[in-house]
Amino acid sequence: MPDTFSKRKRSATMRAVHSSGNKSTENRLIFIFHAHKITGWRRRYPLFGSPDFVFPKERVVIFVDGCFWHGCPKHYRRPKSRQKYWDAKIQRNQQRDREVTRTLRAKGWKAVRIWEHALTRRVATVTVARLLRVFQNSKRPNAGLK
Repeated sequence: MPDTFSKRKRSATMRAVHSSGNKSTENRLIFIFHAHKITGWRRRYPLFGSPDFVFPKERVVIFVDGCFWHGCPKHYRRPKSRQKYWDAKIQRNQQRDREVTRTLRAKGWKAVRIWEHALTRRVATVTVARLLRVFQNSKRPNAGLK
């Protein structure tokens, strides 16, 4: 199906999409944090790569990656139109993700990337267990727990 917007209008529309407050990702993880009494996190913390959540005392950063925008191996569906554009876009996003993770780890931060699909009710407990292991390996033994 052809796009009903001009290239310029489509570009302006896509630029208006914000990268925070996405209900299927960041807000869902906030709900999980509250449900499991995980505390100490901050949002909009000024770090390279703009992590979604930062636990400053533990030096842990969390990125919640959307399955489409970050090219999830399980759920990414390649668009049928403009495939060269989208292939390059997703590849750039993945390269940027690797560079951000590498840079933060080099600066002494533990970087955790969570796929959007790991926040569903069915697998949220696995995600929480993963996060708790990260916190247990951080400098404070009871980090992140209330």
